[in-house]
Amino acid sequence: MGGSKTGMAAIFLTEAQVLVAAKKTHDMGFVKYDAITPYPVHGMEEACALKRSWIPYVTFGAGFCGLSLALWFTWWTSAVNWAINVGGKPFFSLPAFVPIMFELTVLFAALSSVVALFYAAGLPRINPPILDKDLTCHKFAIFIPSDDVGYDEKKIEAMFRALGASEVKKAEF
Repeated sequence: MGGSKTGMAAIFLTEAQVLVAAKKTHDMGFVKYDAITPYPVHGMEEACALKRSWIPYVTFGAGFCGLSLALWFTWWTSAVNWAINVGGKPFFSLPAFVPIMFELTVLFAALSSVVALFYAAGLPRINPPILDKDLTCHKFAIFIPSDDVGYDEKKIEAMFRALGASEVKKAEF
């Protein structure tokens, strides 16, 4: 969970402006930039050329582990450890254990998804820097860290000004 980075931030007032700015930022060759919006913006993933998330693979793997554990545990408890003949039913009766297998599959998948999301987002962050207090309300931003490919403050500021940024500033994020 890394610390803050310095770089250039541009504040925009509309969705359309930030979408154009994100696409232009990607086209200029930047790869480590962030688009910050108060709500999900349709088309932002395409504008930033984001790859598919790895979190669904974690969810599937953990769900499969939960299913396997439930299957093994119900077999072991009913057929090996405590084998009791109840009404002539087989020791391992799969339909009776479907609810347990379903619940453990969902439990493992859900908990792993939350943990993977927190890891991917770098949470929790104690006292994160704030680019602009209105980013959670009605403003949008693009942040380019100083360690990105081809970082040049004058070039970045000129690009953001040309794209209609209401404010361009050196910031920490």
